[in-house]
Parts: sequence; C-alpha cells; structure tokens
Amino acid sequence: GDGRPLQPEGITDALALLDESRANLAQSRVRLVNQLHALLRDLFAGGAPTDLSATTAAALLRRVRPSGDAERVRKQIATDLVSQIRSVDSLLKANAQQISELVAASGSTLTGTVGIGAITAGRLIGRTGRAARFPSSAAFATYAGAAPVEVASADKARHRLSRSGDRQLNAALHTVAITQIRTPGSRGHTYYNAKVAEGKTPREARRCLKRRLANHIWRTMITDQQRQAASPGGHLGAPLTSSAAGSTPTTSS
Repeated sequence: GDGRPLQPEGITDALALLDESRANLAQSRVRLVNQLHALLRDLFAGGAPTDLSATTAAALLRRVRPSGDAERVRKQIATDLVSQIRSVDSLLKANAQQISELVAASGSTLTGTVGIGAITAGRLIGRTGRAARFPSSAAFATYAGAAPVEVASADKARHRLSRSGDRQLNAALHTVAITQIRTPGSRGHTYYNAKVAEGKTPREARRCLKRRLANHIWRTMITDQQRQAASPGGHLGAPLTSSAAGSTPTTSS
C-alpha cells in the first residue's frame, strides 16, 4: 500500500546515466592534465600554463628537442597524454550534445532560470527523477541537502550547512546560487543582498538562497510534469498525489 509503482525507464534515467558518465570523464581529464603538467615541468623551465589545453600542450611539445633517453620518453608520454585529452574532450562534447537534446525533448523549463544551462538542468532532472515523488518542496530540499540544520547553544540558535542528502544535486544548486549572486539584476542577486542587509553573513545568505532555489526548482519540475501529463499523448508515469499537486511549498526566511 505504501510502495510506489515501478515506472518504466525514460528521459530522467537517460540523463542520470549521462550525468554520471560526464562526471567520470571530467575526473579522467583532470587526472590526465595533472600528469601532463608534471611532465611539462621537467621539460620546460616554469612548466606550462595552469589553464592547459590539448592544443597549447601540443604547441609546447613541438618546441622540445630531447637531449637524452629520459627526455625522449617524457616527450613521448606527454604526446600520448595530449591524444588522450583530445579524446576525452571529444567525448565530453558529445555528452553535452546528448544532454542538451534530452533536456529539450523533456520539455523542461528549468533552463529559463538564471544560472541553469542544459548541463545543470540535466543533472537536476537526472538526480531528482520524478519530482512528484517528493510530497513538498521541503522534502526535496532535504533530499538535496539544501535544508539548513539548526544548531542551538544556550539562548542562541543558528543554522549550519547540512551534510546529508544527494551531494551532486547539492553541488548543482550551489552552482546556480553562485551564478545568480554574481549576476546583477537576477532575483537571486537581489535576494542574497537583502539577506546580507538583514545581518546574515555571506555564507548564511548563500544557504538561504540555495534553500529558496530548491523551492523554485521543485515547483518548476512539478509544473513541467503536470503540463506533460496534460498534453495530448502525455504520460507522467503515475498520477500526482494530492499533496504533491496541491500543497503550498514552504520557503526559507
């Protein structure tokens, strides 16, 4: 009676797979670039630029004239690493294209929010699944680790960062919050400044904004699902519960 019906896999599952693959590819690229930097430090005085690209590294390696066996091996390994980085870059580009196409096919309106591009929207959708499985925005915020935890000492109560929840989803919310804070004229920028003016520290104001964004993102995904279900041939997978469809999302102060 309390179990949720099993739903067929769909776009959200595909986005979750692509997001996981993208995270692994990004980690692989960082590891390859770090290895390349270590070799270039031995081949060049001062090493290579920190924002190293495959093209920049290849241009540097063309200037290397090995003076011994060790330097020849270093250049060979570095050249191989450049090829691997180019391969990973190609895979990341294809991955981004797939995510963009699936986000567009999903009919999501998340990209209309400042700070949410196709890649971030793909992570939010993929990590959340069906937003209607959360009975309220508060439940979603807790799942995403965006609900601050109250810490009381004597007569003073403060809120600290929650370290529970889906950390990848939390990282996506953090990225959106930082982008809005840095975008003058955005609602997030105005909200953040208002919280700082109330006496909150920048860190506390940022947490409040993340909590507010969790509300907005959950409501947006719920609205998108309802629109998809109401469209001709639309199918949400399961009817929305009354609490999910009609509850008033709580907001953070």
